[in-house]
Amino acid sequence: MGCLGNIIWFLCGGLWQGLGWTIAGILWCITIVGIPIGTQCFKFASLAFFPFGKEIRYGGGTISMLANLLWLIISGIPLAVGAALNGILLCCTIIGIPFGKQCFKIAKLALSPFGAVIY
Repeated sequence: MGCLGNIIWFLCGGLWQGLGWTIAGILWCITIVGIPIGTQCFKFASLAFFPFGKEIRYGGGTISMLANLLWLIISGIPLAVGAALNGILLCCTIIGIPFGKQCFKIAKLALSPFGAVIY
């Protein structure tokens, strides 16, 4: 299911979510201060492009919490809302439920990406 799910996901919505993370990363990298946040966005763009078979574990410390607060205010809410709306639309059909779950996984990640590790 992983390979086939990733191919279908990429064609039916993963491309747009991955591009959202990539654009956010480019905008963050324009400033010198935002480069660490931008590189994190690029790492999570790969998850948004192909999420099946990957797991996210959350953790981190004080610096991660501060970066998450800054991220949430500037970029996190639009990316999370987009992923959640996409997930709701996909869950309207039985076939789309696995893809909707992946959207919700990405929406949760969009709210607090720092300190999260992808396995």
